[in-house]
Amino acid sequence: MAASSRGLSTTQFDFKLRVAPLNVVPLPKSHVLELAPSKRRKLCFDFADRVRLGSGSIRCCCSDSVTPIRRTSGPGNGGDKNEERRFDTKKNPHIHRVRVQASPAAMPFASPPSFPKQEKYFPRCIPRNSGPQSRDTPPKRDTGIANEKDWGISLLNENVNESGTNEDGSTWYRESGEELGENGYRCRWTRMGGQSYDGSSEWKETWWEKSDWTGYKELGVEKSGRNSEGDSWWETWQENLHQDEWSNIARIERSAQKQAKSGTENAGWYEKWWEKYDAKGWTEKGAHKYGRLNEQSWWEKWGEHYDGRGSVLKWTDKWAETELGTKWGDKWEERFFKGIGSRHGETWHVSPSSERWSRTWGEEHFGNGKVHKYGNSTTGESWDIVVDEETYYEAEPHYGWADVVGDSTQLLSIEPPERPPGVFPNIDFGSPLSPEANDDPPQDLPPSQ
Repeated sequence: MAASSRGLSTTQFDFKLRVAPLNVVPLPKSHVLELAPSKRRKLCFDFADRVRLGSGSIRCCCSDSVTPIRRTSGPGNGGDKNEERRFDTKKNPHIHRVRVQASPAAMPFASPPSFPKQEKYFPRCIPRNSGPQSRDTPPKRDTGIANEKDWGISLLNENVNESGTNEDGSTWYRESGEELGENGYRCRWTRMGGQSYDGSSEWKETWWEKSDWTGYKELGVEKSGRNSEGDSWWETWQENLHQDEWSNIARIERSAQKQAKSGTENAGWYEKWWEKYDAKGWTEKGAHKYGRLNEQSWWEKWGEHYDGRGSVLKWTDKWAETELGTKWGDKWEERFFKGIGSRHGETWHVSPSSERWSRTWGEEHFGNGKVHKYGNSTTGESWDIVVDEETYYEAEPHYGWADVVGDSTQLLSIEPPERPPGVFPNIDFGSPLSPEANDDPPQDLPPSQ
């Protein structure tokens, strides 16, 4: 399918960020650098005692008598919980929870403005005696996977091939059609686009729906654009319904990829999101993100797995670096089943002179109100205690099968071609590729570590 965009002839692509020179103040050995806790969807480094690093910053944590142990309750598609737990070895060994949230203002690469959500479907491409509406808003960072109603997909019911010129000299085109294939495959699509009078900006967008005799249904969008300043972007979104060949359980999968690059600075970002649900409660979610803003680069990966029977796995790994050689990161993992499980993680920092600091920590939850906490750091810290503490974790996703079914009415309403009597579809029992299988970063963006 052709790439596409919300257009770009009128709205400015707000890539004009200014980054102050990197000034890292040498810290005493009793201080360390670490990532601040942030919302799962906010890959930003938000800090209390601040050392400025462009539009990001880093926190200085004293490592005297108080040992911080960071825990994030897990990624999700909204409303994530972030916690920082501390215990004072000189006072009470019990953990005190403090909920904090990162400020969007600390984004190392500010997101361009987004378009307002469309609450109802509406045919943006008709009446056909006028050109398609130009939409010039690039994708927005850390917004996850949109619901289908936010796209307002409205496919034409007949083949169309038309073009025209607007009063300001900009041009447009619109096409639609249908493709047929084996197993009752049918794809209905609409493609549109345009460019400014001087060709310095352009946009493209494609909508489609697919279906076949196996019950497979898919709804999707792909868009791209560029403006006169050289900023460019690309985004794709899709959701599909199918029946698992082995278990005969219905599944809905959603995914999104987003990319934007600045035409005036060495800046850009890329994100890949995916969600999978089945009717028995099995759920998988995840995201991979990376980006660059001049001398800074950052990465983040996270995942959630619910087996529908009470077993939960969540993990996060994020890190950043500068061209001067400073690197820092944070990662953790938790596994639970029926109140019993564990958490462990590491926070680390590497200086330009390759001096490394790290702190590792762990928790064992026995399901009886007792928690074993342990850890150490390269500066000589260590602890190994057992405390009375409530065990908290999310045994079910906050957004699950019932939610995604309710938000997929347009997908579920797709009608496949009628199957002739006595004709049966061929079923492939191979393993389909997961959206996260291909992790190659886009061209000119920093590779993952």
